[in-house]
Amino acid sequence: MWWFLPCILGFIRLYLDGVKVLLYQLFNRSFTLPDLPKQNGKVAIVTGGTRGMGFEISRHLVSLDMHVIIAGNEEEEGLAAVKKIQKLNRGKVEFMYLDLASLKSVRQFVQRYKATGLPLHVLVNNAGVMLVPERRTEDGFELHFGLNYLGHFLLTNLLLDVLRKSGKPGKCSRIVIMSSATHYGGRLTLDDLQGRMCYSSHGAYAQSKLALLLFSYHLQDQLWAKGDNVTVNAVDPGMVDTALYDNLCSPAQLAKKPFAKLLFRTPAEGASTAIYAAAASELEGTGGLYLYNGRKTESSALSCDEQLQTKLWKESCALVVSKRPESTELLITETLALNL
Repeated sequence: MWWFLPCILGFIRLYLDGVKVLLYQLFNRSFTLPDLPKQNGKVAIVTGGTRGMGFEISRHLVSLDMHVIIAGNEEEEGLAAVKKIQKLNRGKVEFMYLDLASLKSVRQFVQRYKATGLPLHVLVNNAGVMLVPERRTEDGFELHFGLNYLGHFLLTNLLLDVLRKSGKPGKCSRIVIMSSATHYGGRLTLDDLQGRMCYSSHGAYAQSKLALLLFSYHLQDQLWAKGDNVTVNAVDPGMVDTALYDNLCSPAQLAKKPFAKLLFRTPAEGASTAIYAAAASELEGTGGLYLYNGRKTESSALSCDEQLQTKLWKESCALVVSKRPESTELLITETLALNL
């Protein structure tokens, strides 16, 4: 029965992390956004921008005069979100289809985006799933790892050339990555990233959020080493009352309902730190941060392990290249992008 122990520990760690966050939120007010500068037509992509925090991020960036592309896998929902934002603001907002659970879809999205000729000043990697029953992506990856992390890993790398060209000294392009306090309890087993030995939805979710942090730190180090005008910051939104919690087990659902309105953040409150990371003047040129409630916070010791960051990067490159595009030209371009 020893093989079942990691599943139990993953469950316990996630809920302990959740209790700590709720206690913090009980005694501390949500971060209030300062006045942010107008963005003068800068272009942003927000994944998962059709609802919840993603919608609030998109809506606020549009209000700052940013041209926002909402990237999601529900076209009807995406077009409805665009119309809703357009009623609230006069800025530019549009929807583009992207399924992060399909590496083919990620590649197609990047091709379509580059064909528009638009620059890219802000990339917000917000989309995600949480605590879903064991499922695989189109490419055979565990869903939390494949969608939350690996899809964003490939998307970010394939858009780096556009981000680099769009950034300038004193006006860096920005990458904002949505992590979570669950990363503190996350563990990364490089020889079993897909959870085949013992699947735990709690452990898989925490692992995906830890992987995003490891990725963000390693990517920032690489960009700084090359002198690129691109910054990467990770954000923890806290516990937010969104549809992500629909997959909680029944007892947890019952326990959540009476406390959600009292202790959970609203989607707008949860989105505030990501918006701050995307547009605040005081963060110009600043990267490699883990931001919680509008402030720099220490992430887990494991997330700062440079050897683990490097190993995960190499393994992620191998995984996405193994699902390689048919075109030799695309493969060469992609390989170069992944090697920075």
